[in-house]
Parts: sequence; C-alpha cells; structure tokens
Amino acid sequence: MKKVLIAAAIFAIAGTLSNVFYINFCNFVFQCGCRSLWAGAAMACNIHAAHGKHCPWCAHEYAGYAVLALMLMAQFAITVQTSKSPWTRLAGAIVAFPTVGAVSALALGLWDGYWSA
Repeated sequence: MKKVLIAAAIFAIAGTLSNVFYINFCNFVFQCGCRSLWAGAAMACNIHAAHGKHCPWCAHEYAGYAVLALMLMAQFAITVQTSKSPWTRLAGAIVAFPTVGAVSALALGLWDGYWSA
C-alpha cells in the first residue's frame, strides 16, 4: 500500500506541474503568445489572429489535448516503476514533460508547416 501512495504522490506532483505549465511550454516552443494560466492563458495566442500562422496545439484542439495526454501517460509509466527510487521516478516524470512535449511539438509543428516561410 505504501508503494501505491508514493507512486500516486509522484504522479500528482509531476502531473500537476505538466498541467499548470503546459501552456507556458506551448508559448516557449511556438512563440504563439500563450501566457500562464493565471495571466490570460490563450487570450493572446496567435490562434485568435485573422491571418498568419496559428499555433498547432491551439489550432488542432484535440491534437493539443493528445500531446498533454501523451505527457501524462509517459509520466505515469515512469511513476509506476517501483524498482527505481521515488526521487529517481519523480525526476524522470518531471523530465518526461518537456521531453515528450518537445518531440510532440516538433512533430505537430512540422506536420502543420508552422515554421515554414
């Protein structure tokens, strides 16, 4: 039972960080204008512009949600590896957020032609 509680705590910490900073990561990768959840979120995102490139995570709403789901699934998979120490699992789960996010953002951005001229 103790292992389950530790895994749940690790996933709660890592998952919360991902959910809170997901939109900040979106702006970091796409420079789209998204802000922190407490500072307007997607209010200034280029998705609201009539012309020009639109943020792939916002433009393809379900694809953006799928990226967050992939991040959380990777974090969960790392969290439940009880053969590792809790600190190693926490570090791995936190690192999974930008790693999975970067790969997913690159794939979706290239597929969408976001960085093309």
